[in-house]
Amino acid sequence: MRKLDAATDTYMRKMTMTDKFLYESMADITRVQARKNGDIPALIFEGRETTYAQLDVIASKIANGLSAEGLKVNSRVAYIGKNTDLFFQMITGTAKAAMVAVGVNWRLAPPELVYIFENSSAEIVIVGPEFYELIGGIEDQLTQVKKFIALEGGHDRWTSFADWLEPQSDVDPMISISPEEDYLQMYTSGTTGHPKGVQLTHGNYLEFSRQSLASELFEWEAGEVTMVVMPSFHVAGVNAAIGGLIQGASCLILRDVDPMEILKLIPQYKVNYTVFVPAVIMFLIQTPGVEKVDFSSLKLIFYGASPISEDVLIKAQEILACDFCQVYGLTETSGLGTTLLPEHHDPALDKLRSCGIAADGVEIMIRGEDGSALPANDIGEILFKSKVIMKGYWANSEATEKSIQNDWFHTGDAGYLDEEGFLFIRDRVKDMIVSGGENVYPAEVENALHKHPAIADAAVIGIPDEKWGEAVKAIVVKVPDQEVTEEEIITFAREQIAAYKVPKSVDFIDVLPRNPSGKILKRELRAPFWEGKERQVN
Repeated sequence: MRKLDAATDTYMRKMTMTDKFLYESMADITRVQARKNGDIPALIFEGRETTYAQLDVIASKIANGLSAEGLKVNSRVAYIGKNTDLFFQMITGTAKAAMVAVGVNWRLAPPELVYIFENSSAEIVIVGPEFYELIGGIEDQLTQVKKFIALEGGHDRWTSFADWLEPQSDVDPMISISPEEDYLQMYTSGTTGHPKGVQLTHGNYLEFSRQSLASELFEWEAGEVTMVVMPSFHVAGVNAAIGGLIQGASCLILRDVDPMEILKLIPQYKVNYTVFVPAVIMFLIQTPGVEKVDFSSLKLIFYGASPISEDVLIKAQEILACDFCQVYGLTETSGLGTTLLPEHHDPALDKLRSCGIAADGVEIMIRGEDGSALPANDIGEILFKSKVIMKGYWANSEATEKSIQNDWFHTGDAGYLDEEGFLFIRDRVKDMIVSGGENVYPAEVENALHKHPAIADAAVIGIPDEKWGEAVKAIVVKVPDQEVTEEEIITFAREQIAAYKVPKSVDFIDVLPRNPSGKILKRELRAPFWEGKERQVN
């Protein structure tokens, strides 16, 4: 193991190694784990392993390299690429530099990407090989970027990540970081058509780590294996890795969500833990040959981001033969809110349609229209209060003030608490659609549709979909005397917005129903599609 430099060694000796929680900032993860579990693989990716000792050195080199480029504390460093070990190397490095990692959704359309890069003020962009051409096509529109780095090399102008990293100093910069400083910035869809940058601080993730380490669900042994499948721009993907790194576990990272690869790697690496969205669970249990896979190493699967049907959940429990824990949270809550614990998954308890009980350190309020807290079984807006709640939306104080009031975060979901404190979701206050674990705000899609010259008016709703939970549907009013087909509208939308936001179907109508103030009555539009359903989300 590498000998620690004097400053790091002095710092580490100040820490009481018998304490369960050792982190004063998220930059301490690799420092602590390099000392405790230096020879254990921290990251495993396509046969490449990085031990905790190596990861700590790499984090220092990245931090020093960023500073050498002239970036200051709190600067933004963006990453757009598929899942890879190098992304998690990057976020350990930006943490040591007291800078902020920005994971960018590679599924977005070019105009959306330009907005995020410009809005985030990213000064360095690290680009995965699948997206060299995409980013090259908008490069001249990114006015604040000082440097592009080609993650896996092979670009004729951009420096490769390996070549950029090699000459950097490996001396730990040991920058003092307060809990209020930003750690990650993730973008979530916007109700007004623009994505919003969620500022998650070191303090948010220190609380996430404390809650995890205090929970029986995270009593993991150093060297156990957690599989990281969900995209790294998604809070579920990041949390799956951080949950492992804070405990000295080995993070097995998959480039893509590939059911056959997942089923191959679980027995090969004896995977113990993972995080899936419900759609992935459904794909797995429907994959031919799944009954022959050895799942004996699996201990616990966390799932969330969208509801799951009872039939799928019960079948998954039978086939995968491990514990399940649902987590309901948002990017703005660091992914935490409620947990439906393994012991609550007994169908006889009649809790499988719930999201579980409040996670440790989280308070829940069901708020009525008059602002008062509602009693058990009354439906209102779900509010959270916790130290995991974001600092705010980057450069958007108006949206922040609307979402966080008196320390309570307004989720935009409607539901109720039963007498035992279990949370049930019934609807959405903000009309958001969740398709395959991705949030889609109708306003974004409607803004894109309104650019079409043959569309006079449009409304976007979510309808039930067995595969993705919900599907995006557009209801369109045509301009008089103009013709446009469903296929033409879908093709047009695909040029404006990410593919997962594009309507899967289009209905035509003469006039949209509106209330006296002009607001579209989306509940009326949704009603025929949700007839016979318990709730207006799927």
